Amino acid sequence: MLEDILTKGLSVVFCGINPGLLAAEQGHHFAGRSNRFWRTLHLAGFTPVEVAPENDRSILHYQCGLTAVVERPTARADQLSAQEFTAAAADFEHKIKRFAPRYVAFLGKAAYAGLSGKKTLEWGAQDTTFAGANVWILPNPSGRNLAFNQDQLVTAYRALYLASSASG
Repeated sequence: MLEDILTKGLSVVFCGINPGLLAAEQGHHFAGRSNRFWRTLHLAGFTPVEVAPENDRSILHYQCGLTAVVERPTARADQLSAQEFTAAAADFEHKIKRFAPRYVAFLGKAAYAGLSGKKTLEWGAQDTTFAGANVWILPNPSGRNLAFNQDQLVTAYRALYLASSASG
């Protein structure tokens, strides 16, 4: 199991769908070589340097945290069932309430769709809250996500960075 990196009152909690096998094995978030999360975070302005996965806990210094909707690691997110999202929903909602971030950023539409039951979602800021946090949907930074190149990821993440900086 990959441990959450959370503390109370963060600006943004980045929420993945579930841990990848390598991340779970190594005990560090977004550990895969092809994963663009840490580079994107840096280029979008969240961190002054590109954080290495083995230093993932340092994200707390930048008012950000990390978690996942479903705890079970898989090679691909599409290996999760709808029932796993349903089973995880109450605990996940309690976690967000407990840590009370200003924003919860779901990395990929599937992460939020599995909790909200909504079939149609847009990228970016949502007009709703989840457990008291503003909801933002970002493209998943996985190297498997070929629909977004690095520049497009940075643009999407920078919009959240600017919004979270302005509100804090």
